Amino acid sequence: MRPVETRWRTLWTTALAFVLQVIPLPMWLAAVRPAFAVLVLLAWSMVVPQLGGVGLGFALGLALDVWRGAVLGQYALATALIAYIATRQHLIVRNKPVFEQTLFVAGLLLLWEIVVWAIDGWTGHVTGGWTRWLPVLTGAMLWPVASALFAVDGRSRRSAP
Repeated sequence: MRPVETRWRTLWTTALAFVLQVIPLPMWLAAVRPAFAVLVLLAWSMVVPQLGGVGLGFALGLALDVWRGAVLGQYALATALIAYIATRQHLIVRNKPVFEQTLFVAGLLLLWEIVVWAIDGWTGHVTGGWTRWLPVLTGAMLWPVASALFAVDGRSRRSAP
């Protein structure tokens, strides 16, 4: 795939994931909605770390900050942090089986939620109940599908001799 085509695909999938992240849903369904934007960011950070790295994570986090009316930089910090970890570990993680990738992604989603939760607590906002942690589980369950869609598999990109 050409680099220009990859850039456009990165932008379009990230924009679509952002829309899926912020679209209004009923309360019972919004509680289990995975962090689509974060999952797509993690997928791009593992497939093409030059495009899906910390810069895209920070921009996506700022967009989430503005949309949700959070403390400016709250989601940007959390999203840039997990994008940094994903890009640092992308060569190791993408060669692992899908189950191990899912555990890695679940850990990053948990870290993302912990950072957002901590900043909510420090700034005096409502930190929510146990349902706050459900998107971590649903995001981890959705990772095998995202992994297949983005081909997060180092073995599939190797060329034959």
